Amino acid sequence: MAESPLLSSDRLRFFFSRIKERLWVKPLVLGVLSVGGTFLAKLADDAGLSGVLPDVTLESVESLLSIMASSMLVIATFAVGSMVAAYASASAGATPRSIPLVIADDVTQNALSAFIGAFIFSIVSLIAVQNEMFDSAGRFAIFVLTLLVFAIVVITFVRWVDRIARLGRVVNTIEQVEKAAGDALDRRRHGPTLGALTASLHQVEGSGVLVYSSTVGYVQHIDLGALQSRAEAHNCRVMVTALPGTFVSAGQPLLRVDKCADGGVEEEENESETFKPDVFASAFTVSSNRTFEDDPRFGLLALSEIADKALSPGINDPGTAINVIGTMVRLFTIWQSPLKKERLQAITYDRVSVPELVIDDLFDDAFTAIARDGAGMVEVSIRLQKAFCALAEAGDKAMAAAAKKHSRMALNRSKHAMSLSGDIDAVVRAAAFSAR
Repeated sequence: MAESPLLSSDRLRFFFSRIKERLWVKPLVLGVLSVGGTFLAKLADDAGLSGVLPDVTLESVESLLSIMASSMLVIATFAVGSMVAAYASASAGATPRSIPLVIADDVTQNALSAFIGAFIFSIVSLIAVQNEMFDSAGRFAIFVLTLLVFAIVVITFVRWVDRIARLGRVVNTIEQVEKAAGDALDRRRHGPTLGALTASLHQVEGSGVLVYSSTVGYVQHIDLGALQSRAEAHNCRVMVTALPGTFVSAGQPLLRVDKCADGGVEEEENESETFKPDVFASAFTVSSNRTFEDDPRFGLLALSEIADKALSPGINDPGTAINVIGTMVRLFTIWQSPLKKERLQAITYDRVSVPELVIDDLFDDAFTAIARDGAGMVEVSIRLQKAFCALAEAGDKAMAAAAKKHSRMALNRSKHAMSLSGDIDAVVRAAAFSAR
């Protein structure tokens, strides 16, 4: 049986995306490297460089390390407090769905890692120096490493101060979600079926075996390589019915397994390797939360939630909603822009079929909540209609049809929500193409 590679590029991408959301990983790595750097300085003594390198006094090295040890612990504690405040701000001001992106911010994680790594380095080096572990060459090496660590900490701190001032703010969170959604949309449009054959999402014909998930939650990732190899082993074909982002339970199948013309699932009762649904279900990663990388709709939904929260009476910030509408236009422009041939994903899984994303579903995720809760605000309604006009004129027929449909729906909501005829007329003029 041909198994999918254990370290395929798709698996590695999904794995490292999850690792970036763990705050302890980088500090742990930097801590290990810091301890290693201390013992690396001992090699200067073993290499016999004592007569070549300058002699640094023990007191100067101890003084530098003591200052670093005391200051880095304070800065690391301050960094953690600032990060927690930023996460709380992102959750309260934007949407809790954006927290994984805020946590995965590289500058912030690098800063915390540098502070903790410098603290560990200073403590371990100070203990080693005070116990006379080094000769003159080792002390000089520790002195140089200490200055290098100081330089790294200062540069990191300056960069981090600029980032922490904006981290968790609504505008910055919108930018982070936009980037995540744009990357997911761009990746999906160059591989609309993830390298598999095209299937209809509503295709129900056939007498195949439906495979269900033993875990209730959202599909985060599909290992199509594993599905392909298992389909070859069982001589069958697989149709995925639950794309990443789908909520699966006891009544929602993950996929359907159809036997091939020359046998397959139903004929394997007489073979040594019998068909087991769990073999196929294990190719799906199901968890309690959605992720941005393989789920373009989740990015659009998170942006819509940010705008919807801004439109609530308690916040009353239509400017943020207007900003999000402009972001949506940019994202859908990416979706219908010309494809780059060198990035197109070839069909490599010929026994697996995957449905493409439906543009109308993307519009539902992006605009329905904004149109509903912003229907009574003339400035939001006009900006929304202008966005629909721009998308309808982008040259994509499916997108134009979806834009016109949602424009009519938004216009009807505005007519029911607004009481001033002048406001209604202004919205109707902005949606003139859909009112004909």
